[in-house]
Amino acid sequence: MNSPPVRVIVVGAGCRGEIYSHFASVHPGRMTVVGVADPRRFARSKLQQKHKIEDENVFEDWHPMVEREKFADAVLVCTPDRLHKEPAVAFATKGYHVLLEKPMATTAEDCKAIVEACLQSGVMLSVGHVLRYDPLIHKIKELIDAGAVGDVIHIQHLEPVGFYHFAHSFVRGNWRNEAESSFALLAKSCHDIDLIHHWAGGRRCVKVTSFGSVSHFQKENKPAGAGDRCLDCAREETCPYSARKIYLDRVKKGQTGWPVSVICPDSLPDMESVTEALRTGPYGRCVYECDNDVCSNQVVNMEFEGGLTAAFSMVAFTEEICQRVTTIYGSKGELSYNGCEIRVFDFLTQKSTRHQTCNNPPKNFGMSGHGGADYHLMDAFISAVANNDPSLIRSGPKETLQSHLLVFEAERSRLESRVVHLSDASQN
Repeated sequence: MNSPPVRVIVVGAGCRGEIYSHFASVHPGRMTVVGVADPRRFARSKLQQKHKIEDENVFEDWHPMVEREKFADAVLVCTPDRLHKEPAVAFATKGYHVLLEKPMATTAEDCKAIVEACLQSGVMLSVGHVLRYDPLIHKIKELIDAGAVGDVIHIQHLEPVGFYHFAHSFVRGNWRNEAESSFALLAKSCHDIDLIHHWAGGRRCVKVTSFGSVSHFQKENKPAGAGDRCLDCAREETCPYSARKIYLDRVKKGQTGWPVSVICPDSLPDMESVTEALRTGPYGRCVYECDNDVCSNQVVNMEFEGGLTAAFSMVAFTEEICQRVTTIYGSKGELSYNGCEIRVFDFLTQKSTRHQTCNNPPKNFGMSGHGGADYHLMDAFISAVANNDPSLIRSGPKETLQSHLLVFEAERSRLESRVVHLSDASQN
């Protein structure tokens, strides 16, 4: 006998909420969206129509939802970063299982409060560290645990954000300003610190240091004669960060998904709406005239128990878009990952073995974000709720909290220009 579909509420119907909720369209027998809350009429109406949500379960504000008698099994919290803690705690306390978009929250105290609420209420928490669910990245951990490289000695990990992705999200977009969102290492790279922490295999980080700054996207680097908006700029043709190139040229080719879809929050993107958004909204601004203050390049060096060291780099100015590159050096071999395959070189045999995995979400999923990992995250969460089996969640409360706390300590190192020595208390 098949169990009924998991009933889900979506709090925050933006890009991430829309992607995660699409799982219900692919697997209507496993998940159904029964409620939505979002202050933007267009966003919540779009989700309501797609999932045929009853009018009584559509809200501008999530507070009345949680005050009602519980009417779903789980909640997807996909609000802006600074608005994660309150709904996550409230819905967990009400007995809802929680899928929480990363980062968990923007302060260590709020992260701890979320975990405490979920543990006290006995509900499952899955944090949107989607890379944990990428089959190929998961294979890295399996190979480490199987002893493929022996004892792990050093980890090198690179996140190339991508030149236009950074301009879109972190210069013009929602994550450009720390006061409005969070610092770049948390907003963009908590994925990566989490992976390094995961690969370290339970060894505690004892020291961390970090350096980084805002590079290039500053007023003093604005070309002479450039305008304040790309549509009226005499230097637009020679600028790789031109909003005309990033958005309008895509619309002309019929490409209206990300990043174009983000800039028209109140309508579907077309030439007219995108042109108007660039003429009047934040995404049409010159990248040298924005109020961005988050790092465009940052390095983090870590030392774990037993002498394991790790080096992480995040850089905006890359061709590749978030295609991570990793090398793990061990006592018996070397593992390298380029986003497409894993290669393990064995020191004894001096031979290489290549590993690949099937990473294709269903064709009708339609949104293969993070290399299909978005789908696998939802698949695991819905299965966990349906079967009451938290072991299916790879990004649960305790380990995710530890990696988040490590991110906060790394940023403290950058701000204070010093090596931070971590105690047991600082990671719990």
